[in-house]
Amino acid sequence: MSAHTRPSLEALIALARDAGREIMAVRDAGAAAHRKDDGSPVTEADQRAEALILAGLARLAPGAPVLAEEAYAAGHRPDLSAGPHFFCVDALDGTKDFLAEGDGGSFTVNIAWIEAGRPVVGVVYAPALGDLFAGAEGQGALRGAFDARTGAERAALSPIRVANRAAPPWRIAASRRHGDADTAAFIKALGQTKEVRVSSSIKFCLTAAGEIDVYPRFGTISEWDAAAGHAVLAAAGGVMNRLTGEPVAYGRAARDFLIDGFVATGGAAAEAETRRILAAMR
Repeated sequence: MSAHTRPSLEALIALARDAGREIMAVRDAGAAAHRKDDGSPVTEADQRAEALILAGLARLAPGAPVLAEEAYAAGHRPDLSAGPHFFCVDALDGTKDFLAEGDGGSFTVNIAWIEAGRPVVGVVYAPALGDLFAGAEGQGALRGAFDARTGAERAALSPIRVANRAAPPWRIAASRRHGDADTAAFIKALGQTKEVRVSSSIKFCLTAAGEIDVYPRFGTISEWDAAAGHAVLAAAGGVMNRLTGEPVAYGRAARDFLIDGFVATGGAAAEAETRRILAAMR
């Protein structure tokens, strides 16, 4: 396929599952972390999973640009001069969860394909949980479950859709590790809410699956943290907008590929209510 041809959802699902198996192999062997220049942790699992994904994407789409977290941290910036058509990869989102004791953890593998600044294909796989979410523009979104160690299918991929709830109480995604005054004020303004505490890009996916109605993020986030989950959400009928109301765009090299906050919603009523609140907060 050419660099600007949309990849198949099946190919990205297979690649995400391979990366998940690699991550669990490192975890089972005992993982240690060191600090990157920005102070965030990185492990052998981040590096091995990203190397596996980059090799797979090079076979799948020779010459296609790739924005990948660890490669970018090492100074490798994708050439988007031909336009914002590229892969966006976070091989291990939720490193702190990955390093936590126990066999669980909602850390994820994230692979997305961006066209004209929009995430149109995405896969999010949580290998410790087994949950896999995938979506593509025009094809809808899917959820299944696969054992990362054995490859066994626990639940077949089946369609998911946002809840499209008409009225409160709104189920709102709240981070297990992050909180701020703006988020607290936003949640208070929503009125009747039920907080669902979850980490990593799983928040997008549970919104796509109808288990969450609103996912607000007032802090800065990197494009690779959001792209795959955004693609799944959009394929399931959800919306993700900047805090100012415009759609989130990807490939913004001049902004160091950062997103300055957003709200993801799973239905028209929730979107309308969040727009009203954000306008009042500005």
